[in-house]
Parts: sequence; structure tokens; C-alpha cells
Amino acid sequence: RQALKSLKEGTGKGSDFLGWLNLPVEITSEQLADIEKTAAELRARTQVMVVIGIGGSYLGARAVIEALADSFHNYENTGMKVIFAGHNIGEDYYHELIHYLQNKEFGICVISKSGTTTEPAIAFRLLKELLEAKVGKEEAGKRIVAITDASKGALRTLADQEGYKTFVIPDNVGGRFSVLTPVGLLPIAIAGFDIKELVQGAIEMRKACIDDEKSIALEYAVARTALYRKGYAVELLANFNPKLHYITEWWKQLYGESEGKENKGIFPAGVDFTTDLHSMGQYIQQGVRMLMETVISVGKPHYQVQIPSDAANLDKLNFLAGKRVDEVNKMAELGTQIAHVDGGVPNMKVCMPALTAQYIGQLFYFFELACGISGSMLGVNPFDQPGVEAYKNNMFALLDKPGYEEASKAIKAKI
Repeated sequence: RQALKSLKEGTGKGSDFLGWLNLPVEITSEQLADIEKTAAELRARTQVMVVIGIGGSYLGARAVIEALADSFHNYENTGMKVIFAGHNIGEDYYHELIHYLQNKEFGICVISKSGTTTEPAIAFRLLKELLEAKVGKEEAGKRIVAITDASKGALRTLADQEGYKTFVIPDNVGGRFSVLTPVGLLPIAIAGFDIKELVQGAIEMRKACIDDEKSIALEYAVARTALYRKGYAVELLANFNPKLHYITEWWKQLYGESEGKENKGIFPAGVDFTTDLHSMGQYIQQGVRMLMETVISVGKPHYQVQIPSDAANLDKLNFLAGKRVDEVNKMAELGTQIAHVDGGVPNMKVCMPALTAQYIGQLFYFFELACGISGSMLGVNPFDQPGVEAYKNNMFALLDKPGYEEASKAIKAKI
């Protein structure tokens, strides 16, 4: 409760990055309308929108889009496609992406506070050049939206020079907490999903958790911290719905980047069940007893599919005939939890009534608030990420970036 109080009062470590705490109730209807208007204009001009960003600049949006979209939407020839770049440095990936886009009417949503982060900056260079060559500089300017700093940085300078439509990343909201800013909301709106419903869900969870002594976010933070203190150093986020894969990826960044400091922190890992029960299941059941498990359970699927009867019954599955696929899945979920608890893996369960924008908004705020509480109890600053600079500095030195001459000599001596 003291950790939660310090968040609310802004007295803990990293208190200058608490903008996410009240973000759901501070988003105005005018801001949402501007995002929706821009999304509609881009949808009218393009078939494909490439969202360029890395870490929190893309994971939240991707998590919502993948959770709400038809699983096979991107294989169809109709409908708006939202795809992602700037989250890797894969040469084959970019060759294939450029080839895919050459015959498509596409636009770019580039997300970077500075405009100089290596991965998204490379992607933007490549795709901006392709777009301008394809449709001309003037039309390209109408298809590019930049989400960046309000007043400074390379991307802000370029956007002002070229006249791109821009949205601002708030100074007091870190990337991994930014899904309810234009960083997440614009790509989600472009994909055709209801951002007002998403925000409303976050508002509901904030109201339920921020002042309530029975806050489920507080409960979750306390439970995982207690288990950590007992030696459970790895938390698995498990789901039994393939649409939740990128929600797990978003959660991994949220907790890993927030808590992994000063040689402390729970290591966040993810598993997709029942798929990973046939790969990781053995270790979870009988490996080193350092694991705790949090299961996201979705109550009702959107559709119904019944298992048919088969006269030959060679697979011996006629005992399932007439049952819905989800009934089998729910029994797999329950059976797995019983097995893992019996095997010494403490389990927590987070229940979502259904996979909708509203409930995803609730889930995001729940995890964000619990993360702030957990980090505060751990005694670290949950809102910085100083460790990620180490690989960047080494990479720049190895690539002979100007200003890294001494570092280059030192690192080359090591190898």
C-alpha cells in the first residue's frame, strides 16, 4: 500500500515518468477525434500502413491489433493491413518488405521520440525513400505520420520541415507505458478498432484499482513479490488463446525493462498453451523449481465450433463429439494449472470475460499499475532503462561511429 501511495503522490523513484497513471482519464474527446480523423484519412489513401517503432513504440499497438483481428486477415486481398518495421535489423526482412510494398498503396507511421534510435531510423530511411520514389514527395508527405517529441529531436525537425502530420509522445510517459497515447492509439485506429472502447476499459480498471484497498493490481503485485522473496525468480505469463501472443510480448517488455536492475527482478517469460506444453511443458512440470506462473484466461470466444463424430473413430476422439473446441481448451487449461501446482509451480489467474478492446484496456492498465507497485516494492526505479545503452555503445563503436574512436579501440582490443 505504501508503494501504491508513493505512485499516487509521485514521491517514489522515477516520479517524473508517472504520466501513464492518470492517462486514461486525461485523454480528451478532441484528442481521440483527431486520432480517428487521421486514421480515416490514411485508410482512404492506403492499403497498407507500415508502423515503424521498437519496444514500447510498437508492442502495445501490435498486441491489440493481433488480439482483435481475424487470425488470417493479412492473407486476404481486401481490407486495411497494418504491418510492422523498425523492430529488427534483418536484411532479408527489409528486402522482402520492400518487395511486398512495391505494388501496394502504402503509408508510414513512424514512432520515435528522438528519431535517432538505430532500428527504426534505418527502417524509416529505407521506406521513406521507397514511398517518395513511388508516389512523389508531396503525396508521400500526406501518407507519413510522425509520433515524436513535442519540440526537439531529429524526427521532430524532419516532420516540421516536410509538413508531416504529427502527434506527441508525452514527456512523462515512457515507451513501455505508452499504449494509451497516440503511439498505440493511432495504429490501432488505422487497423479499424475502437480506441474509445480501449480507453474506456483502462478508465474502468483505474477506477477499480487506484484507490481501492482490495485492488486486484495491488493483489497481483503483492503475490508475485512474495513469491520472488521465496526464491521464485522467473514468472511465466501463460495463455490458452493464440491471439494473446503479442500481449505476452508487451508484458515481457513492461516487466523486464521495469524491474531488471541492480541485480534484482523477476525474469518475465511467456508461453503459448497448449502449443508450448509440447515443448516447454516438461521443464515447467519437473525442471528447477524457480518458476511461478500467471495465466490469462479468456471467458468466452467469439465463435462456436463443435467437434464432429466420426464413424471409424480411429483417433479415439468420439468421446469429444458434440463438444465445443473451447470446452476442450478450458479443460486443458484447468488440467494444466492443477498439474503445475502439483508440480511445485505457484499459479495466479487473471480472468478476462472476452477478448474485446474494452477488456484489453482493462488488462493493460491492470498490468501497468501492478508493475509500478512491484518495482517500487523491489526498491528500483521502474521507469528507466539504463542497461539498454550497453549494446548500443558497443555497436556504435564497432561500426566506427564518429565520436566513438576511443571506445572502438577498447572494444576491438577485447575481441
